Amino acid sequence: MRVLIVEDDPSLAAGQRRALQLEGFAVDVVPRGEAAIQCTEGERFDIVILDIGLPGIDGFEVIKRLRRGRHEMPILVVTARDSVGDRVRGLDLGADDYLVKPFANPELVARVRALVRRSQARTGPKIVHGPLIMDTVARRCFLNGQPLELAAREWAVLEVLLARVEKIVSKDTIIQAVTGWVEDISPNAIEVYISRLRAKLEPAGISIRTVRGFGYLLVDYPENAPAVAG
Repeated sequence: MRVLIVEDDPSLAAGQRRALQLEGFAVDVVPRGEAAIQCTEGERFDIVILDIGLPGIDGFEVIKRLRRGRHEMPILVVTARDSVGDRVRGLDLGADDYLVKPFANPELVARVRALVRRSQARTGPKIVHGPLIMDTVARRCFLNGQPLELAAREWAVLEVLLARVEKIVSKDTIIQAVTGWVEDISPNAIEVYISRLRAKLEPAGISIRTVRGFGYLLVDYPENAPAVAG
């Protein structure tokens, strides 16, 4: 899950980032509303944590522009403005939840989890690939009906591949999907995660091919493949 924090207070942003990273989220931070708009135009985020009192355009304007641009990711407003009028305005513009500063980071994490679960439930929480079932809401994976233990990064890489079955996914695309901008992860690390996934999935007939010079391809499971006419 990728989180975008829009917060101009560096210490608050750092605390939020640490709390979410400990829960396995990939987190990016920008200090201005204009930067948030630009980021969401070029990259996909699962949730935006948005301060209202920003330099330049404020959080209300950010919400307005995101929703006008048909961005449907959840928006959690965090702000020191606690008046009913401000809350109503934010929610009316399209925010999904409102958290008043100061707050405890465990509450922030809980709110983020709840909003992500709600968002995923609308689009369907389970991904099925042959004998593999990934429940993105419960954060559980099953292979041949048995629980499949995956480290956080293994889960993230597998989720990227499952979203692009029979399509080549470059290492750079995987890195962008599973990390924040300031996290340092090398292409060699992706090779390690792919190797671990193969060891767990190939006995069940699930194949991840290496396409040299391009990336990786999760092969369609035979029962899902279209029949060949002839």
